[in-house]
Amino acid sequence: MQTTVNAPISFDGVGLHSGAASRLTIRPAAANHGVTFRRTDCAAGRGDIPALWSNVLQTPLCTRLENRAGVQVSTVEHVMAALMGCGVHNALITIDGPEAPILDGSSVEFVRGILACGLRRLDAPVRALRVLKPVEARAGDAMARLTPHDTLTIDFDIDFADAAIGVQRKSLNMANGSFVRELASSRTFCRKADVDAMRAGGLALGGTLENAVVVDGAEVLSPGGLRHHDEAVRHKMLDALGDLALAGAPILGRYHGSRAGHAVTNTLLRNLFARPDAFEWTICDAVQAARLPGAGVHRGELPKVA
Repeated sequence: MQTTVNAPISFDGVGLHSGAASRLTIRPAAANHGVTFRRTDCAAGRGDIPALWSNVLQTPLCTRLENRAGVQVSTVEHVMAALMGCGVHNALITIDGPEAPILDGSSVEFVRGILACGLRRLDAPVRALRVLKPVEARAGDAMARLTPHDTLTIDFDIDFADAAIGVQRKSLNMANGSFVRELASSRTFCRKADVDAMRAGGLALGGTLENAVVVDGAEVLSPGGLRHHDEAVRHKMLDALGDLALAGAPILGRYHGSRAGHAVTNTLLRNLFARPDAFEWTICDAVQAARLPGAGVHRGELPKVA
């Protein structure tokens, strides 16, 4: 059955790139509503932005949604990953600014709030998107691919010159609480040189060593070091799940990302939906629904580092 949250859950913080303070609230929604962001600082009727791949304004550093009125909300990937990873199918997300709060740079605070609030089952079956044929997207040396599989599996590999990151690879079946246990607490990461360049260009104004893993060569500058030895690739998988959630339904397929970012994953979804022969919509039976991301997850599965 489809789900929504039991009650509103609010989060206050600043945007990673803008530095602007905002309050984001995840609210209950009816069956088949899906996920919609609503800018409460906009005129009535202008601020709703469905969380769908077709509303993504492609940017390299985050996932930004835009509606037909030109209203935007950016850095939505962490909250979208939390919703998908906790098995939330329907939600109205109100926000009073242009960027979602970065919190600690991961999804774990969103996950903690969702699991503490609990979910409400709705009287409607879960619809999923089943991948039938391989679909791919490329940009330079970055690649993302979807291939047929009976559950959502994410494979990812990265390769950075900085020794603190280097080459990392990981593969996870996202069934049940895998996201909460393995990925939710992994923070966004960047090189110190990139942070300096972004700030010089008016970006990363809300970034600190407390809400991102900052590396400089072999050194991890953030206090406390890494939460996982492969935290970087885990965060890339977290981002990928959040971006894939913009398909509008759980995906049954294998995602493989190699050096892929937000724009490449969004292009992958655009390529998928441009090929009606490559996917089908399916109603999940009880067995399939029990293997979706977030099915049966509980608070005890939150990682200790959170």
